[in-house]
Amino acid sequence: MEYLLRVDVASKRVVYEPVPEVYQPLGGRILTARILLDEVKPTCEPLGKHNKLIFATGLLAGTPVSSSGRLSIGAKSPLTKGIKESNSGGTLAARLAQMSIKALIIEGLPENNSLSILVVEPQGSKLIPSDTYKEMGVYAFADSMQERFPDASVACIGPAGERLYNAAGVAITDKDGCPSRYCGRGGLGAVMGAKGLKGIVIPQKGKSRVINEEDFKVATKRFSQTLKDAPSTKAYKELGTAAMLERVNSLCGLPTRNFSQGVFEKADDINARALVDKILERGGEGKQSHACMPGCLIQCSNVYVDENGKTMVAPLEYESIVLLGSNLGIGDLDDIARLNWHCNDIGVDTIEMGAALGVAMEANLASFGDAKAALDLLEKVREGTPLGRVLGNGSGITGEVFGVINVPVVKNQGMPGYDPRAIKGMGVTYLTTAMGADHTAGPTARAEVDHASAKDQADLSLKMQKLIAMFDCTGLCLFCIGAVAPHPDLVLELINARFGWDKDLEWLNNMYQEMMQIEYEFNSRAGFTKFDNRFNEAFTERELPELSTVFDVPDDEIDRICDSIKHG
Repeated sequence: MEYLLRVDVASKRVVYEPVPEVYQPLGGRILTARILLDEVKPTCEPLGKHNKLIFATGLLAGTPVSSSGRLSIGAKSPLTKGIKESNSGGTLAARLAQMSIKALIIEGLPENNSLSILVVEPQGSKLIPSDTYKEMGVYAFADSMQERFPDASVACIGPAGERLYNAAGVAITDKDGCPSRYCGRGGLGAVMGAKGLKGIVIPQKGKSRVINEEDFKVATKRFSQTLKDAPSTKAYKELGTAAMLERVNSLCGLPTRNFSQGVFEKADDINARALVDKILERGGEGKQSHACMPGCLIQCSNVYVDENGKTMVAPLEYESIVLLGSNLGIGDLDDIARLNWHCNDIGVDTIEMGAALGVAMEANLASFGDAKAALDLLEKVREGTPLGRVLGNGSGITGEVFGVINVPVVKNQGMPGYDPRAIKGMGVTYLTTAMGADHTAGPTARAEVDHASAKDQADLSLKMQKLIAMFDCTGLCLFCIGAVAPHPDLVLELINARFGWDKDLEWLNNMYQEMMQIEYEFNSRAGFTKFDNRFNEAFTERELPELSTVFDVPDDEIDRICDSIKHG
């Protein structure tokens, strides 16, 4: 039997509840959305007692299926003020599933602003005091937990989450115990901080139940072979996510100097080949490819090292390289890695923080290209100075405080590493997903289309949003998409064998359609209108110099996609 683990941080009650029948066929992003719509008033204060923080496992979590251990965290976002799901790799989702926990629901507010740690164990889960860990960085906290609970899986917040910064994320340990897999987007670390929860620790491994074991073994073998044979898997293993940098730069869509340009003159110094060459040349602890969760065949991660072969940060990925690199005019991988490590340790999303630092540089708080000044600004975020609190609350707030008009946000969430004036399908995704500017909701940059043209971009975005939704519900990594997208029957076989179901592809399609409708319904009840699905003038009137173009997908096309999501 699967359970909901419900934790009230006010009363310190920890209760296991059987999963209601309506939730049993749901997982990941759709489960967080459904619980939020059912249990959270959409107009509530995101950092107040009525909001809830939900950790949900995908339908295939805890099994030997490659890349199936993505964790979804959901809440009303303090950054966007709407519904938010952020997901990451690491080990926590598998451990929860192996404890027969389908979702963990954190409720209420603690008394006296006290901090706690939730320890999840088969013999009984409990909250234990953790005030001694106040303002401890993410890396030191994870190390402390693993000394106390050897081989534990850990989720935690850093000082940013405790200070309720809108840019705060939730860090998850990978298979090596490194707390660098981030549910970074939307300020969910601040919600965790408001709940007084410093960390979640799961000391023990287990085994998830599979109903039809032989069928599941056969389906898993087919799935693994399909993944191994896919060219995309080989590419990710060789170059990782940083492979996108060369392509996006060639499309003139690489955010550079606070999205004022789309081509970076030092792109060759920070692209995937430069990254891999440095890792291989420096040796030591460096790893060209690395799996964030046990058994992953894609291994798109890496361990980036200094000149002595010592780990600087793991991983160094595309979005961080862009938002902390080209977006700040910084063209040195070592500088970017240092900024990345400090973001991780403070507990802030590298995308939101990079966007905020870019806005700060445009406001002349530092010069573009000055890595030391960027690091100094991050230290102010860590220390909680007035300036640090402004930056820690994201790019939108930073722009308002310092009078910067050119702010790269949608629904107040900082844009990832794709300029919407050059890659217009991604721009449609930013506008039409309920999540705000979120590249993972519907990535279009790999499609073979004229990305600078407004033609057909809306339909491309909608197609990708529907496809990604399937991965977000199952717990599969979206980097399986190249191998699995043509074969949804493989995913269905795995789900049916695991649970003893007889679902068909129509059920799978209906599930992700329902998920997007739920998200829209939540935002509608929270007060969102079609005018929230618009870019500011920095992107509709300020031309991208390399292409002399603005974002010009018509508003009625954006509204058509939104209506299609709302009504199915």
